[in-house]
Amino acid sequence: MKRDKYHVTWYTLRGSGLVCLCGLLFLCGSYLASPESITVSSMVNGRELPVYCVQTEKKQVALSFDAAWGNDDTETILKILDAYGVKATFFMTGGWVDHYPEDVKKIAKAGHDLGNHSQNHKHMTTLSKAEIQSEIQEVHEKVKNLTGQDMNLFRAPYGDYDNELIETVKLSGYLPIQWDVDSEDWKDYGVDSIIQKVTQHKHLGGGSIILIHNGAKYTASALETVITTLRDQGYEFVPVSELIYWTDYHMDTEGRQIPD
Repeated sequence: MKRDKYHVTWYTLRGSGLVCLCGLLFLCGSYLASPESITVSSMVNGRELPVYCVQTEKKQVALSFDAAWGNDDTETILKILDAYGVKATFFMTGGWVDHYPEDVKKIAKAGHDLGNHSQNHKHMTTLSKAEIQSEIQEVHEKVKNLTGQDMNLFRAPYGDYDNELIETVKLSGYLPIQWDVDSEDWKDYGVDSIIQKVTQHKHLGGGSIILIHNGAKYTASALETVITTLRDQGYEFVPVSELIYWTDYHMDTEGRQIPD
């Protein structure tokens, strides 16, 4: 009888150990498949923040495109960016990557940043930590297989985030990126609206991150004027990866990175 009890206890412990081991292997696998975790704190007044913009003496801005639906204008957008020597950042969902793998390769080949926009474009704050990790990792692996590149920039769908999301994103080897200049191109107000929203935005300044969508109706038609107008205002375009700080910074209440 004592032996039977011993066996039950031993098998129970062994089963628990296997569960723990599997969990550990899952986490290790996530780290091995991703860049190292981001360790710089982005906590401000008890709230974790993504990067909205940066403090810099340089008059630099970053164009960022969210690619979650549509693809009619991607080739045109890439041609305009190439013509003006502009490197941008494309945040892509897994669904978009699945539908347009050749365009993912073109974006990478052109030297633009590749960013993660989640697998399914869900409200990430409604998901568990494991689900968040899965949403991030699934796209990461798809883009890695297509381009050989490890992504390390993440933009939450709908700009929806909370402390757990930011912490999980950083533990997955990503820096969470928001924006401080919104083109509102998805509202389909027209070309002039996009140009005005971007080039006359109240938050526009050195270190701004501009939000545009590659699938919006009027974006491609407005892009050239947006670029030339901002250049006339003295701005230089750099991808998000070159605009932001990766180490030695802290954040203010507006989500601005400030170098230490």
